[in-house]
Amino acid sequence: MFIPIGDSNIRLRKPYITYGIIIANFAVYFYQLGLPHNELRQWFFTLGVVPSRVFSGELIFTIKTLFTSLFVHGSFAHIAGNMLYLWIFGDNIEGTLGHFKYAVFYLCCGIFASLVQIFINPLSDLPIIGASGAISGILGSYLVKYPRAKVHVIIFLIFFIQKISIPAVYVLGFWFLIQLTNGLGALSFQQEGGVAWFAHIGGFLMGIFLLLMFDPYERKRLWREMNRYQ
Repeated sequence: MFIPIGDSNIRLRKPYITYGIIIANFAVYFYQLGLPHNELRQWFFTLGVVPSRVFSGELIFTIKTLFTSLFVHGSFAHIAGNMLYLWIFGDNIEGTLGHFKYAVFYLCCGIFASLVQIFINPLSDLPIIGASGAISGILGSYLVKYPRAKVHVIIFLIFFIQKISIPAVYVLGFWFLIQLTNGLGALSFQQEGGVAWFAHIGGFLMGIFLLLMFDPYERKRLWREMNRYQ
């Protein structure tokens, strides 16, 4: 097991959008801590994306929740993990794209991630919540843009804790492999609940796509790299 704690990239600009997203998510989380159990459950179903609603005449309601679900988390571990990844990797992608494009990028990745999960499990009555899909998009774009950047991680083994620096291509590539393996496993055994693996997968791939759309230089660089092997 490993946990990223930082990276070697220098910020190109102040990540105001990233700061704002983190503050908004924690504000929502601390608000919901004061809700009684029954109201909290209703909170998740009101603001979360429930796939079965798409096919039950509640399409407009579902469209609204594609946005609101990105700011709702089920536990402290859920929000802490998401915000840690956003803090580490989001600033460099915001620096690359600029504030406005980055905000659009973030929302598009999160929305597409939820749509992928709906497509995979359209009859589910469980709400999809959290910023994981949007942040997965940031991880995908970071992998393409900064594959050689060093990510500082803490590795936990049974009686061993070590801080090391690993190229992003290995850290984020391994992360994506875990999502893909678990997603296919859940699909094979028709498991429902827990982690929305395909939202992570969809967000990650959308992040790569949008980076190439928004960043002409990166698109040309990748095209040159591909032509080298033809």
